Amino acid sequence: MEELVEIGRTFVQAMRDRRGLANVDEMYAENAQSIEAVVPPVRQFRITKGRDAIKGKREDWLAAHEIIEFDVDGPYVHPPNRFSVRYKADVKQKETGQRITLSEIAVYSVADGKIVLEEFFMLPK
Repeated sequence: MEELVEIGRTFVQAMRDRRGLANVDEMYAENAQSIEAVVPPVRQFRITKGRDAIKGKREDWLAAHEIIEFDVDGPYVHPPNRFSVRYKADVKQKETGQRITLSEIAVYSVADGKIVLEEFFMLPK
C-alpha cells in the first residue's frame, strides 16, 4: 500500500503544480488508457489508448482552455492498486470566452508502479 500512496501523492502534487502534461511521461505506462465519462468537446471519442495519445489529449484540452482556478484533492486510495482524485476547475474556453466550472472525480489504476487506466466521472448539471 505504501507504493500506491506514494504514487498517488506524487501524481496529485504534479497536478497541483500544473505539471499534468509532463506527468504523463513520468507516471503513465506506455499502453495506458484514459476513459472519459462523455465525449469531450475537443475530441471525437471517449477512450484514448496509449501514453502519447493521452498526452495529446491533454495538449488539446490545454490549447482550448484557459485555467483560471484549479483545485485538486486526494489521493483517496483503494488498495491494492487504485486511487482517486477530485478535480474542480474554473476555466474559460479560448474560442468562445465562455467560463465553465468543471467538477469531476478520476479513478486511476496502477500496475508495476505506473498508471495503466484513468476513468473520469462527471458531476451532472
